[in-house]
Amino acid sequence: MPSYDDDLRLAHVLADAVERITMARFRAEDLVVESKPDLTLVSDADKSAEELVRAQLKRTRPRDAVEGEEFETTGHGPRRWVIDPIDGTHNFVRGVPAWATLISLVDNETPVLGLVAAPALGRRWWAATGSGAWSGRSLAAAKRIHVSKVSRIEDASLSYSSLKDWRSIDRYDEFVALTEDCWRTRAFGDFWSYMLVAEGAVDIAAEPELAVYDMAALVTIVTEAGGSFTSLGGKPGPWGGNAVATNGLLHDEVLTRIGTDTRAAR
Repeated sequence: MPSYDDDLRLAHVLADAVERITMARFRAEDLVVESKPDLTLVSDADKSAEELVRAQLKRTRPRDAVEGEEFETTGHGPRRWVIDPIDGTHNFVRGVPAWATLISLVDNETPVLGLVAAPALGRRWWAATGSGAWSGRSLAAAKRIHVSKVSRIEDASLSYSSLKDWRSIDRYDEFVALTEDCWRTRAFGDFWSYMLVAEGAVDIAAEPELAVYDMAALVTIVTEAGGSFTSLGGKPGPWGGNAVATNGLLHDEVLTRIGTDTRAAR
């Protein structure tokens, strides 16, 4: 199995550099915010952060491709860095501290490294294939994390982003029924739901519509923590356009209840 230790160290360096940009612009009075064609928001911090990551990767990993939220994919080959400079931009522009930079490495179409840096929360999570999942401020100050051992829906805690979005895939009633059967539900949203699954604070997280750059960094962290991460159709990884992450023990039942194709392999 290849080692991704050097790539993980680079991901931390990239996150450190991005943090200097994003924290300087967070709650800045002159923050420039625009609406993209899909009506989502983008700030000057999103663009500056992604440009910085792309420039550093071009210098340190010139053979690797780079895919991001704000600019076109560059390069080609088996290794591809997938970047979301600010996941939770709507939180960022409103001054809510729940936002993060997502950095991942995909090797031969398999996510092998993920790092989630949420500097306004003072939190960082990361994982590489075969190395476990970790949380801390740096590689030198880290604690290994694991998913929970909750095995019943009625004992489970579920996190989501928005209820209304479930109507778009005709799973609103099914999702609401699942929330009502869970012990506890909270809408932590975005990256945070999945990191809470990875560290065992939440047992289920799901969203009906996501892009690859929203998910790629999350997959390795959740799975290395012992959990499962698939699409609603049961496809492993970030390739299905939506996400279900659980502690693994609850995964089949969750897919049976809110999945779009319970016959799919998982």
